[in-house]
Formats: sequence, structure tokens, C-alpha cells
Amino acid sequence: MADPGTSVAPYWELTFDADGDPDGAERDRLLAEATGHGVRDLIVFAHGWNNDRSGATALYRHFFAPVPGLAPKARLGYAGVIWPSMRFCDEPIPDFPKSVVAAEAEESPAPALDKDTRRALLETFPGRATVVDQLARMLDQRPAGALEEFGRLVRLLVEVLPGGPQPLYAADTVAEGVPQSEPVLFSGEATRLCEEFAGAVASLREGGSAAGFTLPNPWDGAKELLRQATYYAMKRRAGIVGERGLGPVVGQLAQVAPGVRVHLVGHSFGARLVSFALRGLPDGVRTVKSVTLLQGAFSHYAFAARLPQDPQASGVLHGRQDRIDGPLVCCYSHFDEALGTLYPLASRMADDCESALGADVARLLGERWGAMGHDGVQAVPGTGLLDLAAALRGPLAASGCVNVDAAAVVNRGGPPTGAHSDIVHPELARLVLAAGRIG
Repeated sequence: MADPGTSVAPYWELTFDADGDPDGAERDRLLAEATGHGVRDLIVFAHGWNNDRSGATALYRHFFAPVPGLAPKARLGYAGVIWPSMRFCDEPIPDFPKSVVAAEAEESPAPALDKDTRRALLETFPGRATVVDQLARMLDQRPAGALEEFGRLVRLLVEVLPGGPQPLYAADTVAEGVPQSEPVLFSGEATRLCEEFAGAVASLREGGSAAGFTLPNPWDGAKELLRQATYYAMKRRAGIVGERGLGPVVGQLAQVAPGVRVHLVGHSFGARLVSFALRGLPDGVRTVKSVTLLQGAFSHYAFAARLPQDPQASGVLHGRQDRIDGPLVCCYSHFDEALGTLYPLASRMADDCESALGADVARLLGERWGAMGHDGVQAVPGTGLLDLAAALRGPLAASGCVNVDAAAVVNRGGPPTGAHSDIVHPELARLVLAAGRIG
């Protein structure tokens, strides 16, 4: 049956906690009903930046809406993954109503952390109310000489401490005999990081040109430091939910309904989640027939057997595309400013380039620490490259990785994230169907 908040049927939800544990009743309902509804192809979508169930459901409702008309003879089912992530409420989403926060931000710059974002931080990082209050106060007051303390509080909020052991899935590469440094986001001087983020955000707001002759105030980058640290924690969490949660559920579905073909779709960190689900699939399960990544917010080297800059290291998911009985389709767009500029700045390691952000440094950081949602899967031999029109003409490759330049439709959105969330397009829904050979 259709959920009142969705546009398609049958539709199920799969809710996971931060440790990847599923809601048992929801999981059991899907396992019990999928065969009874006569589903042949099940599309499973995992959201990225999001604050609540209603926001995730709205995304699924909009994205899934054209699918029945595009494949009228297919026996389709739909599942929406709900997992604890968050976004800052001042980030606009194309085609969605402008939030009260975003509207207010156009009229007044204060407060730096609106009440909805503060609530989202508290729900995402429970037990950190005092830290969130301190961060909000410092962002408003901008006390002189306090950026290092601000950085310490940011690290305390997301529970990543410099010099200590990093949590599971902290990086997108796995060293083979090579020591791993920690992300500069958590080990570098907070003042320097805020300066770099301030320069990057100013450049984005000026359309990519230098922001005049005045150096931005480092406090202009402090909110971006908090945003990126928060998103780093969400990125880490997405891997856990995918491997420990979604992957095993897909394996259970294969046992009870072996005839159901599963198609995984993920946006942003949800793309990382569905990719890590491939690591969590039980041995021998071949029920995943396609994976479509929409503006994936994780390393473009994640599937590489060897990294160009370090042949002794491999991508954390190298070879996992072979668990798909079909293609892995990666959509990317150069209009995604969140992944093109801010992600490489936040993702680089402590032993990487120490220079301030400039054109050459930005290019080098993008090559080394870039996200696949900005330039596609990298360093995987045989990866196809198509623009969206060619991909839709098809047919797509029967296996392996395929990069699809989706900039023809993924191109709307203002700073600091650009077109990162501009994914609700019938063309992308058609691409999901093409990847899975549905209809």
C-alpha cells in the first residue's frame, strides 16, 4: 500500500539508527510483503543531507513520482531509507519550498546558527547541548583570538580528537602497510582552516573570482568549519549504516524473495551508504542489479585498486562494484560547489599541501581528495564516460562503472553548496531505470 506521504505504491520505509541497527518492524514488513505484492524490481533510495523523516519522504515522493509512467509495465516496489543525518537549514534545495530559515537569512544575517540547525545538531549529537550553545554564542560574538577554542569545541562535538584513534570508516582509502595521517580538518590549526574556508566561501559567492582585495575575516569561515566537521561525521555514519544495516537487510531479502531484483540509489552521503551496503552483502548474494549514485559525497578513488598518488594504498571499496549483477552508474556535475570546492578542502590529510587556497592548490586538492559527485569514479580501468543524453539513449554497460555527466540538469543552487541537492529530475529517474534495465 502507499504511504500517505508518498506518490507510489507499494512503498516501504527502512529506518536505521546511527549504529546501523534497523527498525525491526519495518524490516520485517518489507521482507514479508515484497513477494506478496508481486514486486519484480525494488528501488531502494537513501537520502543524504537531511534533518527528519518528513524531509526524506518529500525527496522520495518527488523523485519517484514520474517512475510509474516511465515504466508502466514494470512490477515495481519502492523503499526509502531513513537514517540519522543532518543538513544546515540555510542551504536551499531546488524545487522544494524555501525554508523559513533560508528566507530569514536573506533579510538578516543573525543568528549564525538558526534554531532549526541548532535543534538538528542536538538531535544528531545527543548530550552535546552545552557545546552547541558555546559554538552558537561564539559564532555570533566572534571573540578575538578564540578560533582555536572554537576548533576544539567543534572536534568535541563530533567526537574526533586530534592525535587519537580515528573512528571506523573515517577515510575512503585503506593503507596497505602505509601509515595513515588524520584529516587536517581535525588536526590542523583552526585559525588557518577558517581562513581557507572563508576564502573559499567568498570566492563561491563572487562566482569563482577572487573576493576583492580585502582578506575575509577568518570568522567568516568558522561556520563552514562546523558544517564540514558535522558532514564528516555524517559521512562516517553513512558507511556504518550501509555496511552494518542496509547490506544485511538486502541479504535477508534475497533469502525470502530471491526473485526480487534490487536497485540501490543514493544521494550525497546516501550514495556512500548504498555503496558500503555492497560491503555488507552476505557472500553469494547477487540480488543487487544496479547502483546509481547521485552527487556522491565520498572519494572518487573509493573503488580504485591502487591510488595514483600512493600505489601501496587502495580505495576502501575497491572491487566492490563486482558485487553488483549490473552497472554502477555515477552521476556528477561541475556545478556541485559543495563537492567541487569545500569537500576537497575538508577531506585532505594532515600531511597534504599546507598552502592557502589558490587556483593551483584547489586543482591539486580536487585531484587528490575530490568527490565522485564532482568528477566521477576515478582510477578504475574500463570505467565508461557518457553525458546524460547519451546515457539515456543507452544501452548502458552491463557491468562495471559508468560515469555520467549530469550537469545538463544538475545545475541549480546557490552558495555554498551549489547544485549539490538539485537531483529531482525525470531524466535522473529514467537513468535509474536504464541502469537496472527496468521496463
